[in-house]
Amino acid sequence: MTYSIVARDPETGSLGVAVQSHWFDVGGLVIAAEAGVGAIATQAAPNLAVKPRGLAMLRDGRTADQVVAELRAGDDLIDHRQFAVVGADGSAAAHTGASCMADAGHLVGDGFSVQANIMRSPAVWHAMKDTFEAVRGGGLGAALLATLDAAEAAGGDLRGRQSAAILVVPATGGPEERLVDLRVDDGPEPLVELRRLLRLSDAYRLADEGDQLSAAGDAAGAADRWFRAFETAPEKVELRFWAGVGLVGAGSPERGAALVRECVQQDDSWAELLRRLMPDPAAAESLRLLDAG
Repeated sequence: MTYSIVARDPETGSLGVAVQSHWFDVGGLVIAAEAGVGAIATQAAPNLAVKPRGLAMLRDGRTADQVVAELRAGDDLIDHRQFAVVGADGSAAAHTGASCMADAGHLVGDGFSVQANIMRSPAVWHAMKDTFEAVRGGGLGAALLATLDAAEAAGGDLRGRQSAAILVVPATGGPEERLVDLRVDDGPEPLVELRRLLRLSDAYRLADEGDQLSAAGDAAGAADRWFRAFETAPEKVELRFWAGVGLVGAGSPERGAALVRECVQQDDSWAELLRRLMPDPAAAESLRLLDAG
């Protein structure tokens, strides 16, 4: 009772899956992915065992076609199920059971699959395929979300919308590795909220990179990442704070102090944080500039 996409980014090798449905907590039910292994969506009458079994088969070296064939075998409810698999090798395959509620179908492309059931029309999964092929290459998370937006614009779920989720994992790494892991479990406009969360995810990833560069002694690199994080989500006061401190530490004291001062004017707890960061040179200089101002 949903629409989804599984895909591999040919440029980075990252793997992802995204979904929207008129059902509570669709992310917890439908999606799974593992770095360097693959991504899976299971829906309609979802068999949750498809996720660990499918990933285990991909991990063992099977292609997506082989995984789908094995998952179909011996399942008494297979005609009611819909699922899709993409592997780290770029193989993709899907199954739509003959008894899935109309309109239902899937399309497999180069390194991805789109699938949907209980849609307003077959235009939904065709719009998804066309959109993903047009936008991929600019970041997998953004491409997956654009694909969900296209499905909604083409009519979407017959029942409306309630929850959505997106999961992106890197080309290599352990099973705990995540690039994006976001869910809207219940809401009137889940894709709108998911887009907001994806923007924040991008911002805080930049901030994390800034933290790592700062720890490595690269003040200029840290300032660059912190300021880009602030530009991505300027409404977040903490990102404004670290952008300001970073600019002060990187040799732009007036510009940086102005941002820190805006934070302190909202809540003087940020001035206290500067005191607790002592004897960090950037914090000390920021605090001096605040006192001087």
